[in-house]
Amino acid sequence: MQIDFAALDARKAYFWLASTVVPRPVAWVSTISRDGIPNLAPFSFFQMVTAAPPTLMISPVVPRGGALKDTTRNIQETGEFVINLVPFPMVDKMNDTSFGFAPDVSEIDQCKVAMLPSERVAPRRVAGVAASFECRVASIMPYPEASPSCHIILGEVVFGHVDETILDARGQVDPLRLDLVSRMGADWYGRTATDVNFELKRPEGWDARGNKS
Repeated sequence: MQIDFAALDARKAYFWLASTVVPRPVAWVSTISRDGIPNLAPFSFFQMVTAAPPTLMISPVVPRGGALKDTTRNIQETGEFVINLVPFPMVDKMNDTSFGFAPDVSEIDQCKVAMLPSERVAPRRVAGVAASFECRVASIMPYPEASPSCHIILGEVVFGHVDETILDARGQVDPLRLDLVSRMGADWYGRTATDVNFELKRPEGWDARGNKS
């Protein structure tokens, strides 16, 4: 099967990309508006960018009509946000917060999500998650520039919180203990905790020209 993406509308392009570029980690993003209204929303267009400086990326889409998502607007107004990683036991709470509440309604209050104070930023972090990363905005880029369908938001991580129960005896993250939720296509989700995970070491014994030593 061959697909000419230039001939597809946005909905069909989304279907093929979101159904095949999987699994995608879920960023549960907590923000606060300029008026002090807290917001919490999940995004699966999310990834690590670099470790120098430590930077994460989220890409909230622009809804039909062109209005900004609350998360995007809050980050533009305050320059701060927290990315919380979603453990499987909290998947229903995460899903509840994906509902399109009005801007003056806090998902945190409406969905009864327990929160904790952050150390370096104003938005609070979600209690009970595997890890939370406090971020300050590095850049916000509308894309495409002429008629944006999303905003690519880079956030520099300034502080982190990790649940020590996800660490093994060496102090490293154990994927089976981590048990994060990941996004698949349509209504499907995945979990990092699975017995089909495997380790694969990088290749050794080759020189720069590809010759085996």
